[in-house]
Amino acid sequence: MTGSIYSVGQVNAYIKNMFAQDFMMKHIYVRGEVSNCKYHTSGHIYFTLKDETGTLNAIMFAGNRKGGLHFPMKEGDNVVVLGAVRVYERDGKYQLYAQSIILEGAGLLYQKFEELKKELEEMGMFAEEYKQPIPRFPRTVGVVTAPTGAAVRDIQNIAARRNPYVQLILYPAQVQGEGAAESIINGIFALEHYGVDVMIVGRGGGSIEELWAFNEESVARAIFECTVPVISAVGHETDTTIADYVADRRA
Repeated sequence: MTGSIYSVGQVNAYIKNMFAQDFMMKHIYVRGEVSNCKYHTSGHIYFTLKDETGTLNAIMFAGNRKGGLHFPMKEGDNVVVLGAVRVYERDGKYQLYAQSIILEGAGLLYQKFEELKKELEEMGMFAEEYKQPIPRFPRTVGVVTAPTGAAVRDIQNIAARRNPYVQLILYPAQVQGEGAAESIINGIFALEHYGVDVMIVGRGGGSIEELWAFNEESVARAIFECTVPVISAVGHETDTTIADYVADRRA
């Protein structure tokens, strides 16, 4: 037998050092599906990331959870993990040590929704004490919505049935896509300046992506600061947006 002979510990230590010197392994984003997710009593989370080509063991220590995980991670979630790949020297195995974990796609929007909801709630923007009373017999009702579609027809039909003498003032707004939030805010400002008695801000149903303009902080602040009572009428009953929480009433 020729050449040097190394112990298992020496080999593991060498490999660990190689990983430690690799800059990419110190700060890497990894995308994958969560499996084998286990929440330990210590507060650590053990899980596996997988895709169609392989698996990678991962751990998030309890100390990283407060700042690095803002949703209840579970089996099947598609996530992006920021962390470092290091060798667990005792077992000779490498794994991903997670510093932060975010959801992908629509899941990321849900995460942003929950974070903004919590922030605005802590600021008191959903508090009942700030809710303005809705006039029982308004003479003019401002409506901020798309000029065509089910939402505006529903509002017109309900208004005609409940109070045929009410005057509807429509501000035709863009309610989804780029520029939608600004269009909705402009509508709120315009109808407030016009002097309507009450305002309806809304649109028909859709996915979280399609409804996202009503989850923008700028829209929430425009509703909160409006001196005219605002009723939110966004989507179906099962659709909930930030606008619903900050408005004076939800339709």
